[in-house]
Amino acid sequence: MELLVRYLERSNSISSTMTQDAVKEEKLRDDLKYYFMSPCEKYRARRHVPWKLGVQILKIVMITTQLILFGLNNQLVVSYKEENTMAFKNLFLKGYSGVDEDDYCIAVYTQQDVYDSLFYVLDQYSQLGRLSVGPISYAKDEDGGLLPVVICKELYRRGSVEPSDEAFDIDAQVETVCMPHDPLTADKWKIQNSSFFDLDFYRLVDIKITFQLKGINLQTVRSRELPDCYSFYITVTFDNQCHSGKVKIFLDIDSQSSACQDWKISGTAQKNTHYLLVFDAFVILVCLTSAVLCARSIILAVRLLQRFSRFLHENYNRKVCEDDQSEFLNGWYVLVIVSDLLAIVGSVLKMEIQAKSLTSYDVCSIFLGTSTLMVWVGVIRYLGYFQKYNVLILTMKAAFPKVLRFCCCAGMIYLGYTFCGWIVLGPYHEKFEGLSRVSECLFSLVNGDDMFTTFAQLKDKNTLVWLFSRAYLYSFISLFIYMVLSLFIALITDAYETIKNYQKDGFPLTDLHKFLREQSDFAVAEESSQTDNHVRYSMFCCCERRPESDNVILIS
Repeated sequence: MELLVRYLERSNSISSTMTQDAVKEEKLRDDLKYYFMSPCEKYRARRHVPWKLGVQILKIVMITTQLILFGLNNQLVVSYKEENTMAFKNLFLKGYSGVDEDDYCIAVYTQQDVYDSLFYVLDQYSQLGRLSVGPISYAKDEDGGLLPVVICKELYRRGSVEPSDEAFDIDAQVETVCMPHDPLTADKWKIQNSSFFDLDFYRLVDIKITFQLKGINLQTVRSRELPDCYSFYITVTFDNQCHSGKVKIFLDIDSQSSACQDWKISGTAQKNTHYLLVFDAFVILVCLTSAVLCARSIILAVRLLQRFSRFLHENYNRKVCEDDQSEFLNGWYVLVIVSDLLAIVGSVLKMEIQAKSLTSYDVCSIFLGTSTLMVWVGVIRYLGYFQKYNVLILTMKAAFPKVLRFCCCAGMIYLGYTFCGWIVLGPYHEKFEGLSRVSECLFSLVNGDDMFTTFAQLKDKNTLVWLFSRAYLYSFISLFIYMVLSLFIALITDAYETIKNYQKDGFPLTDLHKFLREQSDFAVAEESSQTDNHVRYSMFCCCERRPESDNVILIS
């Protein structure tokens, strides 16, 4: 009798343990199924409102609106700088046609033209108040005085040149002589400093005229924004480094914007700024909410992965394969979090710009533009719940590793052509003058752009180089268009056909898919060795296929 009681107790204990394990397994299965559901399926299953989806939709609308508003304002700033640059070139460069000749603005070829152009800059600068039609004036120092214009000339310390006798004596040491002048006394410069303007052109390296101007961008008032004050640092350079008989004249401008010190404006500009600050603050709040929800989903995924990994180890002595791990480690959430952080930083910078505390328009535009790009790319995640759109996503995912390896191999050939074209064709072709320009030219040729112009623009003065250029261009175009580009397309086509066959015949079954379909035919790994266990596990992790009728694609 006592033995019977012990047996019944033991049976009840085993039955109770098995029941608890079954309940735990079913709960894990339910949690996994719920995690991999779409937002609509989650709502139908447990009536949970898809807050994350709603926040993403709201964020897309707000960030795009914010980007458009900032872009319109940034266009005003850029156009103001560009138009001022054009105005300064027409004001200070004698004979400027309105279009730069090359990488320089204009060139002169006689000594008299150099003197005329030099004195023209100084005369125009002294009459700036009577010539300029814009709100431009001289810069002042802290004491209220006008900042001087500085003229510097660089020249060899001493030298003599006799081209007819093929003789020269040059001290390679370059010395710089500078002379400041008051902006309003230009008429006395030539008389008082005649020796300074007596130039030995065979010793002259360059002349630089630097001065600073102030301006106010009043056009932002029309868009109900407070105007910015600008400082223009202008340098006019007479470049004679080549000593080729051609003096190149450059006009370089470095502009910095700042908040105006003393301003008064009537209307709604300040009120509009307050509205924009409130809007930007709300964007930051929405992005913080989105980042928190995505971080919460990542933490939940890690916990589910740990539970599933513990289940496989305890019941089947197996580890979770890489394909199953990638289902839990969702890159879309990381993308959303990164875009949220960029949007927050960009919004903070935009608020500082609106409050006239910062003027980093370019930095702010980079943050806002990149975050908007990532936000719209993140929409693909939700399109992946639809089968037709999911084909594109799965094709990109399957082809990416192969394409990346292929690009690394093709990149070596591309770099070889880049360096070769630069060193051989650089002196004879404007598209090959720099490494970056060579790369841009070759990339255009790969896409079939501007081919005839590239062939025709090569100077045929050197027959050997001309023949080499033909062999170089024909071989590059033939290799990359007919072979490399075709193989590139073939890799993507192959991945697409593979995904289509999977959708027709069934995707490979992993341990996660079997578990979600309530299959228990997991192969139990023997405790022989860690290497054998990993090899055996990797081989049959994706060896079985799911039928099309039971096809479930996990995109979370």
